[in-house]
Amino acid sequence: MGRFLPRILDTKRDAILARERSLAKTVAASVVESKPVTAWEILIPILFLTNLFQLKRSRETFSLNFLFTKRMALEAAFARVDKGKSREEVRKQIKDKTGNVLASDKAGLYSSKIRQKQLREMDLLIDHYSRLLEAEGKDYLSLVRNAYRTRENYLAFLGELEEAEKEVYLAATQTVKTSSAREIASKMEEATNVIRRAELDRLFP
Repeated sequence: MGRFLPRILDTKRDAILARERSLAKTVAASVVESKPVTAWEILIPILFLTNLFQLKRSRETFSLNFLFTKRMALEAAFARVDKGKSREEVRKQIKDKTGNVLASDKAGLYSSKIRQKQLREMDLLIDHYSRLLEAEGKDYLSLVRNAYRTRENYLAFLGELEEAEKEVYLAATQTVKTSSAREIASKMEEATNVIRRAELDRLFP
């Protein structure tokens, strides 16, 4: 039996997820920096490969963490558009999932304050992704252009999202309380903003 052709809605969702993954990887490369190759790594190739593997794994882990809210919000938006679920229904599912994560955290790295700020971020993302899924187009750039129409409209959304993300970073640094956490949050914020502004110029020259 031949494979079914993907629906347009599935294609849109995949395009959005691919873009968010790309953003996560680029931010990870900016935040999780590679170290200069040492003389020992040149003399002992396996040492170089081990360190390279650790770097790759660190960046992959960072990317997954960065995508945590994005994936959950995209799944919720997809359920709204595809299954006709209400905003309240999908939001309850997200609250239940994040509540389970909070309950299972024994290390004290995920606080109720972080969760509340993430819920605000995901509220914005659910509306954003729903808007993209309902727009005309199959690739990410055309979805954004058709959903927002003008540079000003999209810039207004980015401003709201960046403010919500900043609140999440602040809650995280207040929970972890280390200088390295503050440094990472600052790098994440800076890298994300630079990438999004470059993308904005491509979308709406």
